Amino acid sequence: MNKLLIATNNNGKILELQDLLKDSGIELVTPEQINLELEVEEDGSTYAENAGRKAIAFAQASGLISLADDSGLEVDALDGAPGLYSARYSPKPGAKDADRRALLLQNLQGKPRPWKAHFHATIAIASSLEEVQFAEGNCFGEIIPEERGTGGFGYDPIFFIPELGKTMAELDMDEKNRLSHRARAVMNAMPILKKLFGY
Repeated sequence: MNKLLIATNNNGKILELQDLLKDSGIELVTPEQINLELEVEEDGSTYAENAGRKAIAFAQASGLISLADDSGLEVDALDGAPGLYSARYSPKPGAKDADRRALLLQNLQGKPRPWKAHFHATIAIASSLEEVQFAEGNCFGEIIPEERGTGGFGYDPIFFIPELGKTMAELDMDEKNRLSHRARAVMNAMPILKKLFGY
């Protein structure tokens, strides 16, 4: 059983994870490819709890080893917010990424810059036996008040990486997948995957 299910319905994450795992030798499948429709409530109190729930739910529903992630943006000036609630930060019904970015910038008004921040990702890998293993990754930078770049998703257009002089949304997929929080978490997850798939 050489298939790994990418346990998310987020197309941006699917594309990133497919690119990150393309040389792993593992066959990747998406929920859509196996006609799996599953929504998992992300109401855990930690990234690991949320990622673990998703990985277990998808593994049990599909019978495949499943990889899920939970990630968030933590801004120092906002005491780590939006953090776990990054994807649900805006109270607006049907809020889009742009609404969440606008609210974040609004909440930072009047706070001294630079607005230091980091992206965090926790990856959970589950088999249908409810055994879950975790890996983590971080990417450090700062929030800037104007959007730059058209790549990526979420908070990428306002997340600036000083050593590159670019926002996450200005990076091409190769650059992003060398240094993003998700890239680092996947790198840390590779030994787990190799063991599970017998490499």
